[in-house]
Amino acid sequence: MTTVTNPYLSGNYAPVGTELTATDLPVTGRLPEELEGRYLRNGPNPVTAPEPTSYHWFSGDGMVHGLRLRGGRAEWYRNRWVRNSTVAAALGEPARSGPVHADMDFAPNTNVVGHAGRTLAIVEGGARPYELTYELETVGPCDLGGTLPGGYTAHPKRDPATNELHAISYFWGWGNQVQYSVIDASGRVSRLVDIPVGGSVSVHDMSITERYAVIYDLPVVFSLEAAAGGAGFPYRWDPEYQARIGLLPRDGEASDVKWFDVEPCYVFHPLNAYDDGDSVVIDVVRHQRMFASELLGPNEGPPSLDRWTVDINGGKVIEERLDDRGQEFPRVDERLVGRRHRYGYAGIFLEKDAGLVKHDLDRNTSEVRALSRSGGASEAVFVPRHADAAEDDGWVLSIVYDADRDASDLVVLNATDFTGEPEAVVHLPQRVPFGFHGNWVPDA
Repeated sequence: MTTVTNPYLSGNYAPVGTELTATDLPVTGRLPEELEGRYLRNGPNPVTAPEPTSYHWFSGDGMVHGLRLRGGRAEWYRNRWVRNSTVAAALGEPARSGPVHADMDFAPNTNVVGHAGRTLAIVEGGARPYELTYELETVGPCDLGGTLPGGYTAHPKRDPATNELHAISYFWGWGNQVQYSVIDASGRVSRLVDIPVGGSVSVHDMSITERYAVIYDLPVVFSLEAAAGGAGFPYRWDPEYQARIGLLPRDGEASDVKWFDVEPCYVFHPLNAYDDGDSVVIDVVRHQRMFASELLGPNEGPPSLDRWTVDINGGKVIEERLDDRGQEFPRVDERLVGRRHRYGYAGIFLEKDAGLVKHDLDRNTSEVRALSRSGGASEAVFVPRHADAAEDDGWVLSIVYDADRDASDLVVLNATDFTGEPEAVVHLPQRVPFGFHGNWVPDA
């Protein structure tokens, strides 16, 4: 009898089965006292064993992991499943009531953000956020005080000048349109624009500049056949679909979007975008294709870091390769979202193991920090030393798997000494499975 294996259910992709609360975590080195808040991370973690032949990495139940740092100490670590009705039932708990969208009561498994005093676990595809307490217990689905009419995205962009969250959301039930939304600093939706696109697309992320919201209308579209067959993520590559990006003036309407064709590809994650005179510069991690032959996860070949320069007056996009090494989960200093940036960070896939890369885009150089024995690249989050610190003055935080312990660590790197010894390593009591996204949420 042949045993079916699924790479997203083995090794450090495999789910953990225990919720823990650990206090006074052991630390190697010295945790900066300026780090006061929570490092939060979200990812798929099936609460019951899925069918390995059909399990898609994007479809696992959401589990949020969190560390609270204060006064140079790691005060606690917690991991909690997000309790949608299915997860709550599996755990023998009552369902949390709240306003789900279109009966899509999905436990958000992709990102977790803090905004306007709320902690929100978020996902794409039509489901609403779930609100969590400070200690990561589930409150319930959240429609932002009745102001969010539909589903949301896993990737809002925070404007550092206004503290607004900008997003492009999609849902197969909306047909050939996506929705641009703005959540104001008080946590209420202040703007909605429905935008026609070329098909029922998957728009995983978006970008903003000071003038525009950037829409990625790319060839991964809803497949009725895949949905009918019970696919965990029913979106597939369409080689006939015209790949393009749209620039929506941030105060404009759908009719104001300017569209620009690009070579066929898929973008899960841009690094950043900014205005440059009559052009817009967009740095993205570019996949040649997605969900064309590999249908259990994003595994269609190594993605590259590319730069798209949109010549608005000329009606064209100049595409250039910045780094052809396989990499993903790009991050920038959040104070520079939508502004010109010099540095960027990403997980990089090396020959045998993985690591983190720091890009200096002014000098066209990079530094690589190997993560030996990790087996998978992590997302790196930059935290400035203080509000007015220079772009490179702060720390890079990343969850790293330690195969020797079969557990994970929070590694705190000095950004200006990226390949040097970590300033601190917080040793967690169990694995944090390879997942998706997280953020530093300061207490202030």
